[in-house]
Amino acid sequence: MAIATRFVMRISRSASANQKLGIGFCQRRFMRVLTCEEQELITDIENVKNRRFVALWGNGDYGRLGLGSLESKWRPALCSAFGDGNLREIACGGAHTLFLTDTGDVYAAGLNDYGQLGVSDGRSYTIDPLEVSGLPKDIVKISAGYYHSSAITESGELYMWGKNSSGQLGLGRKAAKVIPVPSKVDFLSEVPVKMAALGSDHSIAVTEKGEVLSWGGGEYGRLGHGHKSSLLGFLSSTSEYTPRLIKGLEGVKIKSVAAGMLHSACIDENGSVFVFGEKAVQKLGFREGNTISTPSRIGELPFAEEVACGANHICVITRGGELYTWGSNENGCLGTGDTHSVYEPERVQGPFVRHSVCKVSCGWKHTAAISDGNVYTWGWGGAMGTFLEDEHSSGGQLGLGDDVDYVEPTIVDFGESVKALQISCGFNHTGAVLEFN
Repeated sequence: MAIATRFVMRISRSASANQKLGIGFCQRRFMRVLTCEEQELITDIENVKNRRFVALWGNGDYGRLGLGSLESKWRPALCSAFGDGNLREIACGGAHTLFLTDTGDVYAAGLNDYGQLGVSDGRSYTIDPLEVSGLPKDIVKISAGYYHSSAITESGELYMWGKNSSGQLGLGRKAAKVIPVPSKVDFLSEVPVKMAALGSDHSIAVTEKGEVLSWGGGEYGRLGHGHKSSLLGFLSSTSEYTPRLIKGLEGVKIKSVAAGMLHSACIDENGSVFVFGEKAVQKLGFREGNTISTPSRIGELPFAEEVACGANHICVITRGGELYTWGSNENGCLGTGDTHSVYEPERVQGPFVRHSVCKVSCGWKHTAAISDGNVYTWGWGGAMGTFLEDEHSSGGQLGLGDDVDYVEPTIVDFGESVKALQISCGFNHTGAVLEFN
């Protein structure tokens, strides 16, 4: 097969995008021809010895892609750092990435300015994945926030590390502002944790019994505890330095949680979605003037199975595999074909009309989903089209060969006989766990 060395330009995102956006919003796009980078990926995949492997793409600053260099990738690149070991999960944060192996070991790559890598040697960043120090060998879940990280053991113990300036590690008011190695959250030692989600500087977790706790920076109501006022009427500190039960969800059994930049969301056992975060009132389906510093139910959705939060947008997968999005639509991150904000859940069409969605993840202003074993991405491409002129960009988090915005779900090409199992979006990079069919 011939390998193209240049991209062929075309004007529009898609016919439907043109109708909605008009000529003023049309941006440069590139035809889907096989590139040298894409050919390298296909060749690398053919040489993989393991059934399961991981690929990453997007901004390569500080080595966050774990590929042994600082180079950004506009198409997926195979991470070969794990030899013959299979990877179970990947978690992309602000400028770092966590990797979980089948044996329960956790590795990290990227920026370490606040200790978010959890390595003990004090380095400021690493381009190769390093094993996180001091964790038990039975880790089953990982999560990455903007500057902090977490891991959960098989028995439900929660370990956290990284930036702690707002108490987002849940280690108490006297804990240091930076915790460079994993520390067990002793306040939850008697409460097995099933899942944790990390935002910009807050954290939220659901226990085995379905209770929800949150901690860290509570500005804009993102912790769900409501506002507290001092005697003079001023707001007192909104930070929580230890995990605190969300009273507005007492008696509701929660099965899934998500954390964005200034808001949070969760799903109960009946498929209802609850959101909280006052800053995003108009962007999350509530009328102006309402406060949602305590959990508020979204009533316009079918039975929900999974939820993900971006900077100012939310995605929900229903039991039937439909994908709904709403919130801020900067750079097309909602996938609705334009860039207009959506105040109530709207179903994403395109390829998801024919095939159901099983996984979704949100970055700052981009989104990725898995449907029929394929990865689709849309939203912010990274650098507003500078790739063509300079042949360099710190974007590429959509994995589509360029750095411009896509307003509709677009398939990421991994070649034949490859099935996507898990997807994770960071600030401006993306990773996926894949396997051979």
